[in-house]
Amino acid sequence: MRIATSRVAETGPAAAGPVPFPPVAAPLIGIRDLSKTYRTKAGETPTLSSVSLDVRAGEFVAVVGPSGCGKSTLMKLVAGLIPATSGEISIEGRPVREPPDDVGIVFQSPVLLAWRSVLGNVMLPVDVRRLDRARYRERALQLLETAGLKGFETRYPWQLSGGMQQRAAICRALVHDPAILLMDEPFGALDAMTREHMNVELQRIHGATGKTILFITHSIPEAVFLADSVVVMSPRPGRIEAVYDVELPRPRDLEMMGERGFIALVKRIRGHFAAIGALD
Repeated sequence: MRIATSRVAETGPAAAGPVPFPPVAAPLIGIRDLSKTYRTKAGETPTLSSVSLDVRAGEFVAVVGPSGCGKSTLMKLVAGLIPATSGEISIEGRPVREPPDDVGIVFQSPVLLAWRSVLGNVMLPVDVRRLDRARYRERALQLLETAGLKGFETRYPWQLSGGMQQRAAICRALVHDPAILLMDEPFGALDAMTREHMNVELQRIHGATGKTILFITHSIPEAVFLADSVVVMSPRPGRIEAVYDVELPRPRDLEMMGERGFIALVKRIRGHFAAIGALD
């Protein structure tokens, strides 16, 4: 079985210009020659440089790279939370100029409102958008059941474990039925065992909903376990060095992490960071 292929040519220090990608028909997310430079009183800080990437509908794409390489900046740009310095992002062919309605976001911290129940927190986007509460309440309950939180609808955040809070945050991001789910190191603050459990849960949720997911992580094993493809970024200013297609069968279980094909792909991706230290 072919474990992985490099979708783009790996680039060396002297590489210039956008990384070439093969043509992909009608990507859900299209990123072209994207760059971001933060301007502060101390001067300019280039964070992303000439990033180009296509994400297909229903695809799970993980992005790995060293700290400060612009992974979180890339997510914020796709979410329309900050403007690009140059280049373009489109969703379904429409340029992203502000936060789109068809995007849900999950951050490293669940950021649940303490005075709202689990169901109330999940329903927050419905209330903010003034959507039909009766219709979306049924969807919220279905999502909570999918996430293993049935029976906890009336509990409050302080009554849940960290993993359960993060699952509620994922349900909140999905409740208004967005086409895209953006996740910025959502399990980074969890202990190792809870993180593994959340990886399995997220894979199950992805399989059940078919959402397109862009997932930011420092963990190479986590990226390989979850994703259909893994994007490897260079140190700041971040460029895409390579994209690996993960051809491991689904559904995946934790025992797969000990298999030869999984280990080989993790090792190959980790090789990109040998000179600057391992990510995970």
